[in-house]
Amino acid sequence: MWPDLIQKAKDGGLDVVQTYVFWNGHEPSPGEYYFEGRYDLVHFIKLVKQAGLYVNLRIGPYVCAEWNFGGFPVWLKYVPGISFRTDNEPFKKFTTKIVDMMKSEGLFEWQGGPIILSQIENEFGPLEWDQGEPAKAYASWAANMAVALNTGVPWIMCKEDDAPDPIINTCNGFYCDWFSPNKPHKPTMWTEAWTAWYTGFGIPVPHRPVEDLAYGVAKFIQKGGSFVNYYMYHGGTNFGRTAGGPFIATSYDYDAPIDEYGLLRQPKWGHLKELHKAIKLCEPALVAGDPVVTSLGNAQKSSVFRSNTGACAAFLENKDKVSYARVSFNGMHYDLPPWSISILPDCKTTVFNTARVGSQISQMKMEWAGGFAWQSYNEEINSFGEDPFTTVGLLEQINVTRDNTDYLWYTTYVDVAQDEQFLSNGENPKLTVMSAGHALHVFINGELTGTVYGSVDNPKLTYSGNVKLWAGSNTISCLSIAVGLPNVGEHFETWNAGILGPVTLDGLNEGRRDLTWQKWTYQVGLKGESLSLHSLSGSSTVEWGEPVQKQPLTWYKAFFNAPDGNEPLALDMSSMGKGQIWINGQGIGRYWPGYRASGNCGTCDYRGEYDETKCQTNCGDSSQRWYHVPRSWLSPTGNLLVIFEEWGGDPTGISMVKRSIGSICADVFEWQPSMKNWRTKDYEKAKVHLQCDNGQKITEIKFASFGTPQGSCGSYTEGGCHAHKSYDIFWKNCIGQERCGVSVVPEVFGGDPCPGTMKRAVVEATCG
Repeated sequence: MWPDLIQKAKDGGLDVVQTYVFWNGHEPSPGEYYFEGRYDLVHFIKLVKQAGLYVNLRIGPYVCAEWNFGGFPVWLKYVPGISFRTDNEPFKKFTTKIVDMMKSEGLFEWQGGPIILSQIENEFGPLEWDQGEPAKAYASWAANMAVALNTGVPWIMCKEDDAPDPIINTCNGFYCDWFSPNKPHKPTMWTEAWTAWYTGFGIPVPHRPVEDLAYGVAKFIQKGGSFVNYYMYHGGTNFGRTAGGPFIATSYDYDAPIDEYGLLRQPKWGHLKELHKAIKLCEPALVAGDPVVTSLGNAQKSSVFRSNTGACAAFLENKDKVSYARVSFNGMHYDLPPWSISILPDCKTTVFNTARVGSQISQMKMEWAGGFAWQSYNEEINSFGEDPFTTVGLLEQINVTRDNTDYLWYTTYVDVAQDEQFLSNGENPKLTVMSAGHALHVFINGELTGTVYGSVDNPKLTYSGNVKLWAGSNTISCLSIAVGLPNVGEHFETWNAGILGPVTLDGLNEGRRDLTWQKWTYQVGLKGESLSLHSLSGSSTVEWGEPVQKQPLTWYKAFFNAPDGNEPLALDMSSMGKGQIWINGQGIGRYWPGYRASGNCGTCDYRGEYDETKCQTNCGDSSQRWYHVPRSWLSPTGNLLVIFEEWGGDPTGISMVKRSIGSICADVFEWQPSMKNWRTKDYEKAKVHLQCDNGQKITEIKFASFGTPQGSCGSYTEGGCHAHKSYDIFWKNCIGQERCGVSVVPEVFGGDPCPGTMKRAVVEATCG
């Protein structure tokens, strides 16, 4: 996907691609390096160069990124005397390794390569406030260490107000117009303009309106900002077990302009492309000096840039969250929507307004592309593999598994005397298990008794329930499950997972029995993992049976052929509970559609400050239903799909789907600014543009209205004002065409249906 993604970024008006370097991906074991496949950093950077773009290389070595352990390899935790994010040899060694690799490949700008910036550390500034002088000493050490590597390009540190010279401190956030670097000679840079927020299991899915994102970027540029990077422009997928958190979803879509599947998210991509064009039209004036700012009203102002050669560019802002404003500027009147900025590259002509989205809207659909014929294999619950061990007391999970698996069995035995009263009165004893997280299945004598799990905000959990025991020896088996290691927080490397206790049994003749310090037997991972059931060779070593439904701890496998076409693919896992997916031996990731999103999902208005809880969806539904399947992982025939289901789902409901555009829409105001004809006499004529992809043609006009229509793409309705010939011009101009345009002027629609009212032309069409 890389060349296609890079080209779409370039087509969207980007100049620079910013990428992290994931230490735990590149050095999975001490001194053993991996730079192949999806971790081929040099190949990726060379592809960016081939496209004519630059690179900001964010080496870290801590990256956060909602990535497992923040990018740190787990083995680092067990280096004697190590303290994360302090001046230490492993940090320096890995950073040096990456810099030397880039130099040897000639990839820095002075060598003819595309790398124009490098980043050391990541958002360390907030920790300095808490940790004081030792943290400041580390930040200074990291900066000096980086500079000493002589990359020949500037180093940056984000969220690091006291970054020492020559390091440039930069801003991350939803807005950065408030930010100034710590020295006046340093450029004003925004390294993470958050396009929305991450998705977590059990929480709603965030979305950020493009009107607000464009407004944030324009505010930053009008203040004198010189560099904006979108986080994310393409977020992609946390394949395998790379998601952090804990509880970060497998999808890292981030409501980005290019979606998880590599398709354009419209109108976000298109509106930002127009913003970038407008800013670049202003470039001769922007680079000449600082703006002159003038008040135009209570919540309105102009920021004007001029050069000595006569170039002039103006940004007119209305930060009122409710009302339109008419302002006077340079002897002319300008109408500004609320919470918006208009851009005038010649200080006269509005070519772009952040709140006026003229780009096509694409409504995506997931189309059924095939089901599966399943076989199943039951994971054995009380069966120990080759390397179980027994010790007194409870052990922390990551110390035992070293994160080689999500799973750790904790097993102990409870003897029940014949004279226990509960055996005759039916009042079963109560088992309580306290865990640091992240999920837990409790089995009594091989039967599932209960399942509990934490959340993004609180990974800790407690199981408490009455359990059915018999006279004699009883087996208590607890399967503790990690859902990604933490990636952010103070000393997060010290955070725990697994059952740490206490574990108690109440309701016996003796009252409470504390099981915490009994002997516990530990088994790392699942039997199916040790047999490599996810691989073709491993799956052939056991006897698979007819598929069983609603059975916890069950492996399922199916073979399938790659669906025809080139649309991106996904698995619809809505009928399943929780588990993991592999295709041809490669990890698609964790799935958890059984965890319903809890939160507030109301209407979404672009006006006013955005935060990650403002425009959410999926409340009451799965946080993630579809799981991306890269076509590059598939063979034409005979692909192996393996699923491990923890809860007990229904595999017959799983299907392969294709992601494509269902409807295309446009929503354009009269007099909407445009760059296509801004220097001609046609400038003021706004236009609706529709275009199908992949050679398809417009086959149907599902809705059209010139007036005051209501709703959004897929659910438009006529408003109180509607031109009755609204459909006619779209049928005439668009049916049978790959692309079409219609001017937004009353005469095109048979006259003005409501003189004196601002009108819009809205259309929904399908392609085929």
